[in-house]
Amino acid sequence: MKVASALSARRTDEFAKPGNLVEVRFVKGQSLSLTASRLLALMILSAGGEAWRDTAHRMRKADIRRGHKGNERISDMLEELHRTLFAEDDRSWRGKKAVRKFSLIQMSKEEAEDEDGVEAGWIEWQFTPDARKLIQESETYAVLNRQAVLKFRSAYALKLYELGALRIHRRQPVWRCDMPALRAALGIAPDIYKDFAQLRRKVLETAKAEIDQLAHFRVEWQELRQGRTIVELVFRFVAKDAPAQIGTVDELARHSGGRRPRREGSVEQLAIVEQPEAEPADSQRVPPGAIDAVVARVAGAMSAHPRKPHPSLHSSTFPTGSLRWSGCEEFLRIGRDHGGGWDVDLVADAYRSIMGDRLARLTGTKLLKSWQGFCESYVARVGRPA
Repeated sequence: MKVASALSARRTDEFAKPGNLVEVRFVKGQSLSLTASRLLALMILSAGGEAWRDTAHRMRKADIRRGHKGNERISDMLEELHRTLFAEDDRSWRGKKAVRKFSLIQMSKEEAEDEDGVEAGWIEWQFTPDARKLIQESETYAVLNRQAVLKFRSAYALKLYELGALRIHRRQPVWRCDMPALRAALGIAPDIYKDFAQLRRKVLETAKAEIDQLAHFRVEWQELRQGRTIVELVFRFVAKDAPAQIGTVDELARHSGGRRPRREGSVEQLAIVEQPEAEPADSQRVPPGAIDAVVARVAGAMSAHPRKPHPSLHSSTFPTGSLRWSGCEEFLRIGRDHGGGWDVDLVADAYRSIMGDRLARLTGTKLLKSWQGFCESYVARVGRPA
């Protein structure tokens, strides 16, 4: 909850989801749709460091719509969250092994439409005591990107993304599971994809394609067999290097319409064919010297009123010296928060070496995200200092 509060105070796209909520499994035969999964993630983001408290939380409908034409689906998503059951291993009152089943939402309210319009409405909800206990007792967390969460088109991909974000910074960023555990974690109904080849194609390969394109890491898996039967899967989550991080940031900012063709490399390139200029009529000809006169007047006006440089342009470029110098506070903070305890100047030198000439073309938010992504991938590759 301290991490959630800190991320909320920064007002970035990153937010923390408690590890216990990431790893909680669905009751057999139940799962959340993609839209309901997104809504739950937005609820966690909105509640922030107060999610464990016995209080109501609120969020604007406009923050949920994200381009939809109406709010008719919000009621359906809330009802789905109410009726979906989750399971966790527990002990009975006699000390025997037991499975505890519970829902995450105990109360919700949705404002009816009024004269202020659909985007002016709010929703209100309260987590169940079981959900609050999971949140409060969680000792791990996954840092998720709000834009990535909203861009996924597969509920299985979103769930695997959360599981990967929970493990990416561990010394061994792997997840090992048997087939029942995989189905319970991703919410795959027992009556679909009974053949593993179909499950691989419809679930795993689809999820991998989206995660590799939209997340700050990639996912790989190994299939362990007993005879001809696959009995276990070992997922490995690999942090992206700095250039790949930049590509991910660019992709999240682009329209989703061409995402799959871009992922598959099937985007058609448009060729620009130059057409010969038509000879202007005598009445349309520019008198000799007229263009030179206009250019001279514009140049004179610019010299009389020079444009001031953007105040953040210079400060947003990556420094060439030590990050401990004044003026590098943001880069220094990111290096200390995400560099795993390594000397920030050591990581910065490695970043400059890998980026090369491309570093001069990065500014602003893209530069900050690239620097943070490199720090995280650096720790994932070399580990933490002894």
